[in-house]
Amino acid sequence: MQNFETGNREEAIRYKFTLKECLFGDADFYRRVATVVVPMIVQNTLSNIVGLLDNIMVGQVGTLPMSAVAIVNQILFIFYLCIWGSLAGAGIYSTQFFGKGDMEGVRYAIRFKLLTAITIFTIAAFILHNLGPDIISLYISADTLEADRIATMGYAVGYLTIMIVGLAPFSLAQVYASAMRESGRTTLPMVASMIAMLINFVFNALLIFGLFGLPKMGVLGAAIATVISRFTELAIILVGAHRPGTHYGFFNGLYRNFRIPGSLVLPILTKSLPLLCNEFLWSLAQASLLQAYSVRGIAVIAAMNISGTISQIFNEVFLSIGNSTGIIVGQELGADRLVNARRSAWRMASLSIMSTFVMGSLLAIAAPIIPQIYNTGDDIKMLATRCIWVVAMVMPINAYANVSYFTMRSGGKTAVTFLFDSCFAWVVTVPSAYILSRFTALPALNVFMIVSLLEILKCIIGFCLVKSGVWVRNIVKAA
Repeated sequence: MQNFETGNREEAIRYKFTLKECLFGDADFYRRVATVVVPMIVQNTLSNIVGLLDNIMVGQVGTLPMSAVAIVNQILFIFYLCIWGSLAGAGIYSTQFFGKGDMEGVRYAIRFKLLTAITIFTIAAFILHNLGPDIISLYISADTLEADRIATMGYAVGYLTIMIVGLAPFSLAQVYASAMRESGRTTLPMVASMIAMLINFVFNALLIFGLFGLPKMGVLGAAIATVISRFTELAIILVGAHRPGTHYGFFNGLYRNFRIPGSLVLPILTKSLPLLCNEFLWSLAQASLLQAYSVRGIAVIAAMNISGTISQIFNEVFLSIGNSTGIIVGQELGADRLVNARRSAWRMASLSIMSTFVMGSLLAIAAPIIPQIYNTGDDIKMLATRCIWVVAMVMPINAYANVSYFTMRSGGKTAVTFLFDSCFAWVVTVPSAYILSRFTALPALNVFMIVSLLEILKCIIGFCLVKSGVWVRNIVKAA
């Protein structure tokens, strides 16, 4: 196949691809994809499997503790996405600087990430410490029995108080791990995460159930285990990043003459703020969706928790492919291979969608089986199974929307991704869920399915934006 490389943006946009070029790449292309995406899939899948086992362990304690943990994790999910979103803006520059071969530029981007992560952690810790109970109370339905309400609140507040401690190592680990992934070297973050997951699983078993003479701490034990694993992951990543002879040379001198050129601060900030706002608003939208479903009772939260935990394992393939799209396409843009960038974007979209036919089928098969492991009512298990079937059905839709998002982000079009992602959620999905859950008699499952299918509209928008080539930009060419 002819290898087109051009720095002419207009030519790159006008170039017409054959259907075969859009759908399939050569062996070199897939080898490159595999080196980036496979470690991500392994890491995140194992993380989600451990998360499922943790969820099952907490679920053995009872429905109320499981619901309390689900509520807190949904609140913390907002923080996690704010960290990822705030790092993504600088990550666009880091990826393109790496593609250009400018390691000092990569260091500038990492320093910006460090300052951003510290700021967000400080703000989040203050909010969660002071307003945590008030936020948690929004998720407990008004018609919940008083005894159940008090118990759920107690479990949730205790769990959150401990989990706040683990937000600091999580934030710093993400700064380092994201820089490693943006260079295309994803092995160390995978190894660190796998070891941390093993530690998390072991301490969960020890502290939740009080094995080998340790105190039986329930949900508090789950939180302590998570915090221990977070510090472990950070320690491994720091040692690997700064040891002599490391493959991650861009960390050398990171803290020596700690500065960011003034000419880069504003450009990175203009990319970072829309992504931070996007991730905050999008995660807040997801929290609002759960809150909308929660008006149908604690049982719905429990079922959604089971469904979400299981589904995330099978979704991880297309999510990792989407994340890898931002890296692969971003490096092509930074190297000024604009036609290759467009072609790679379409191939990654094709690969992502095709993967969902396999993973969606496996998820549908697993749907009736895994909920049976939980120590909860048959009605909750059945609702969870049906929610999982809905997730399996819409997986190709979500996959294309996800890869479209990362494609546009790779070229620095953060304002467009803001409109595409969080604005869509707040204009379409959240109002729909709110109206259907409060002003109709539709069962919670029907509401969930309708809201999920609305993502088709997002796919149509994403296709038009990617096809237009508005994202095909080398933003570090003159940097």
